[in-house]
Amino acid sequence: MLATFKSLKKKSQNITTRTYLEQKYSFRAFPLGGFVGFPDNDPDSDIPPDDKNLLKNRPIFDRVIVISAGVIANIIFAYVIIFTQVLLVGLPVQESFPGVLVPDVRPFSAASRDGLLPGDVILGVNGIDLGKSGPGPSLVSEVVDVIKKNPKRNVLLKIGRGEGSVDVRVTPDENSDGTGRIGVQLSPNFKISKVQPKNILEAFSFSGREFWGLTYNVLDSLKQTFMNFSQTASKVSGPVAIIAVGAEVAKSNVDGLYQFAAVLNINLAVINLLPLPALDGGTLALILVEAARGGKKLPLDVEQGIMSSGIMFVIIVGLVLLVRDTLNLDFIRDLL
Repeated sequence: MLATFKSLKKKSQNITTRTYLEQKYSFRAFPLGGFVGFPDNDPDSDIPPDDKNLLKNRPIFDRVIVISAGVIANIIFAYVIIFTQVLLVGLPVQESFPGVLVPDVRPFSAASRDGLLPGDVILGVNGIDLGKSGPGPSLVSEVVDVIKKNPKRNVLLKIGRGEGSVDVRVTPDENSDGTGRIGVQLSPNFKISKVQPKNILEAFSFSGREFWGLTYNVLDSLKQTFMNFSQTASKVSGPVAIIAVGAEVAKSNVDGLYQFAAVLNINLAVINLLPLPALDGGTLALILVEAARGGKKLPLDVEQGIMSSGIMFVIIVGLVLLVRDTLNLDFIRDLL
C-alpha cells in the first residue's frame, strides 16, 4: 500500500521562522488501500501539539476541504476519463430492442438439445409476449422465473431468428434444488453505438450526460445493496475481483475500460463519503458533530475508539473479501 506522510517542521533561528515540507512514502504489507497521514497522528513528531498548522487545530472549513480532497480527486478523475473517452472513442449510445437476447448456448444443455441457437431472441415465453414489452433486465428475470418454475415440463418459447420467428419447445433440466435450467446466457436485447461530438462544447455536454448517468447507476446500486443486503452481500467485491473484472473487460472490449475506470472512481468517491469510521465520510461526520456542538470536539478517547473500531472493521472486511475473491478466481477453482 502506498502511503503519503506529510510532515511540517518548524525551526526557529532568532526572529526568523522557516517551514520545511517533507514527504515520506511507504509500502505496507497488506495492500488494502491507500491513505494520507498527518503529523497529528505521528507520535515521533517534534511539532508542538498546539501548533496552528496541525490539521486538528485548523478551522472546521479548512479540515472539511482537506478531508474531502480524495473524494473530489476521484470525481474529477472520473469526469476526465469520460471526457477522454468521448473525444477519442465517442459517446456510447444504447439502442434497445424488444425481447431477450441469447448470446450463448452451452453444449449438451437442454437449450442446445431442443434447438436454441446463439443469437436467438426470445420474444415470448408460455404465451407471454415479450416482443411488445420495453427491453430491460426485468424481461430477463421474467424468462428466468418461468424456466425455474418448470423443471422437466415443456416451456414454449417464441424465438426471433433472422428475419422471421419460430416456436421452440424447451424442456428444462432439473437442478439439485428442484428448479429448472436450460443452459443459456440471457441478456437485455440492445445494441451500443458511438456518437462523436461535433465540437468541444458538445464534448463537454456528452461527458456531463454520461457522468451523471454513471453516477446515478452507482448510487442506485448502492441503495439496492443496503436495502437488500442479505441478497446482495455475496456480490460485494474486493480488490482481487475488481482487477479480475478489469482484465476481462480489457480482453473483451478495450473501449469498455474507460467506463470501467470511471465507474471505479465514482464508486470510490461514494464509498469514501459514507459516514463510517476509518473512511473520509466518518472523519467528516465527526467534524460535523463538532460544528453542531459549537466547535467543541468530542473527547479524544471517544474519537480514538470510534476510529480504531472502524479501522479494525475495514481490515477484517478487506481480508475476508481478499480471501473469498481469490478463491473464486477461475484458475484457483480449477486447482481446487
